[in-house]
Amino acid sequence: MYDKLTKGDIEKMQSEIDERKLVLRKQLIAEVQEARAQGDLSENFEYYAAKRAKNQNESRIRYLERMIRTAHVIEEKESASDEVAMNKTVEVYFPDDDETETYRIVTTIRGNTLKGLISIDSPLGKALMHHRVGERVHVRVGDGGYDVEIRSISEAKDESEDVIRSF
Repeated sequence: MYDKLTKGDIEKMQSEIDERKLVLRKQLIAEVQEARAQGDLSENFEYYAAKRAKNQNESRIRYLERMIRTAHVIEEKESASDEVAMNKTVEVYFPDDDETETYRIVTTIRGNTLKGLISIDSPLGKALMHHRVGERVHVRVGDGGYDVEIRSISEAKDESEDVIRSF
């Protein structure tokens, strides 16, 4: 399955790759060499810890490069201010539970329901897209589903604090 990413997502991932390759990689190699120089490797915890950190960095680089290589790039289209779209914050009323939740619509790579970030490919995200305030929307799940009502839509805050999910 290909992740849907925006050009901004790819730029952030490439920036992280560059940082890991140009800065972090050199530091971690130096730490491995320093720990190795301490002598007996069979009882050298620092060596194994440094080696593990270096390997995790390399794994993260490969993971991000593979994501970029296989990504399906989507455009952030202009939308009306009262229409649900990418990177908008939506307040949704669930009549069955008599509860209101707030979500931000994001790309597949950023989805995290615990933080209120729902993917455009999730059932709720798909159902909400391009609808307006006051509309009642049916969310399909399996053979059934549920209804929600859109209470408000606003522009999302700065997304610079977002983190690309780890593997």
